Amino acid sequence: MPRAKGGFKTRRRHRKVLSQARGFKYGRSKLFKSAKEAVNHSLLYQYRDRRNKKRDFRRLWIVRINAAANALGISYSRLIHGLKEAGVVIDRKVLSDMAVHDPDGFGKIVAQVKNA
Repeated sequence: MPRAKGGFKTRRRHRKVLSQARGFKYGRSKLFKSAKEAVNHSLLYQYRDRRNKKRDFRRLWIVRINAAANALGISYSRLIHGLKEAGVVIDRKVLSDMAVHDPDGFGKIVAQVKNA
């Protein structure tokens, strides 16, 4: 029985990995073994960082809200607690955007929290 060497299937698998490795430096884009390792790592990093991105943005929003709230004489934690007490349903993303682009509106929200 003749030896089966893969041929078409192997070339197709190699071509798929090497096309995913386009843009990588040096042998990582040209040599199959290096490219396979680099592509596997990159896919793991993509998966992990899609989740970390949510965490990072939430941290950024909190920092922005805290800075704007401190400028108006209230801490971040008191602001968030006051929003819940006042029944204001607004998420951190929108609150952060208001703090940066609409300081007057953010000030009104803070005043509403202080009254409550």
